[in-house]
Amino acid sequence: MSTELTIILTTLGLYAAVVISPGPNFALISRLAVSGARSSAFGATFGLAIAATFYAVLSMTGLVLVLTRVSWLAGLIQIAGGCYLVYLGLMAWMSAGSQAAVSREGGVSGSLLRGLRMGILVNLSNPKGIAFFIGLYAVAVPAETAMWVKLTILFGGFALEILWYGLVTVLLSGRTARQAYERFGRWIERGIGTLLAAFGLRLISERL
Repeated sequence: MSTELTIILTTLGLYAAVVISPGPNFALISRLAVSGARSSAFGATFGLAIAATFYAVLSMTGLVLVLTRVSWLAGLIQIAGGCYLVYLGLMAWMSAGSQAAVSREGGVSGSLLRGLRMGILVNLSNPKGIAFFIGLYAVAVPAETAMWVKLTILFGGFALEILWYGLVTVLLSGRTARQAYERFGRWIERGIGTLLAAFGLRLISERL
């Protein structure tokens, strides 16, 4: 096996392991999908992938180090991200069991763009993403790695985000999941809302 192929497979393997692990991204997609806002969930999927690729590019070019060295800016991003996750959690609690809220989110014009914005904001405001990409590319992708290898990794990472969260959206917006939501929607909303708020409060507490 060539060195280039080893780098690609190793990097994307580690990337996949992190993508499928539970976190605020998974909680966001789950809530949108199971509540019937399928178009918003797909939009959020692309938003998450775009934000992740943005951080990946910054990491590969070394520009992300500038952000990490400006401590007040990194702290501001982390606190803002935490507040946004808490906001999403509170909105989930407030709309728990409300069919009107579900109807507003799914099927209205522009809901795909709404989801796209949510996905980008959630991923960009998560400083854990910066730390992940710095660590991943510092270990798995040497500085002298060929450009075509780096581009393959970027494309592969984007594809992994789309495939995983797209699969989650399809599964959780299916008939079985929707029937479960109709019966236990209030508790599902509150459970996911609690997770989102908990992730947000954790981010905030780390900077206070």
